[in-house]
Amino acid sequence: MLMSLFQFTARRLVSQAYRGLKAAASKKQKFCLEMARPSSNMADFREVFAKAKHIAIITGAGVSAESGVPTFRGAGGFWRKWQAQELATPEAFARNPSRVWEFYHYRREVMLSKHPNPAHIAIAECERRLSKQGRSVVVITQNIDELHRKAGTKHLLEIHGSLFKTRCTNCGNVAANYKSPICPALAGKGAPDPETEDAAIPVEDLPQCEEDGCNGLLRPHVVWFGETLDPDILTEVEKELEICDLCLVVGTSSVVYPAAMFAPQVSARGVPVAEFNMEATPATNRFRFHFPGPCGTTLPPALARHQTEIIS
Repeated sequence: MLMSLFQFTARRLVSQAYRGLKAAASKKQKFCLEMARPSSNMADFREVFAKAKHIAIITGAGVSAESGVPTFRGAGGFWRKWQAQELATPEAFARNPSRVWEFYHYRREVMLSKHPNPAHIAIAECERRLSKQGRSVVVITQNIDELHRKAGTKHLLEIHGSLFKTRCTNCGNVAANYKSPICPALAGKGAPDPETEDAAIPVEDLPQCEEDGCNGLLRPHVVWFGETLDPDILTEVEKELEICDLCLVVGTSSVVYPAAMFAPQVSARGVPVAEFNMEATPATNRFRFHFPGPCGTTLPPALARHQTEIIS
């Protein structure tokens, strides 16, 4: 049932994106898709921002980079001798739950020492300010680090889950969990050095479900490679994208699906999209604006109070 719901939602998103792109190519939005170079004029963006009532902000790993969050991707992106895609899978967890929990314990402990950067703070402050004006901001994030939540963002859709939530492999219960360490057996474990040996913790000593009478093995409540996104969250995302009148894409490579098609889908119906990223992405030329550089530098002035805003 879960798979069929996801497939229906994903097919609907893809279908809408395709129909929107096709229509745009034959109507007045054609220039949005074919423009060779999006604008980097902040004054023009600010005029659009001042009029927007429903703003959707899609964020990826780039928004957290300035907080010192490791990605475990690309050259040097190893934990011990593995990259994330070798550990963040259902198969890896089934083979060696102790090793996978060491990896996530390390990531949880690292994140407890990290703080939101100016980009996270600018987004949260913008949401608070605009909510007093009857305007809305929703953050749709691919990140699992909870830095948006720590910054104060309230309307948050975490499409890939959270490092600080667990899910029981037995009863399915999902719960927030900020324990440090998450269980006694993981205390002092998870060192990332290549020469570190696995702790080989027995399954019964790994994090256990605390629901009455369950005691099932817990897993991180994150979407692993090879798993589908929560169809309920995708439905919420779809609703937000359908009503937004301005979309920001912040610190994302626009290559991870289905998130990569969210902003092009919005652009295809003529809604302004602004990309804030260190460099251009495969989707850049579909957007009205592109602001290169660190998100912590480019985003705060973009989301600051506009002169036309009335503060009560």
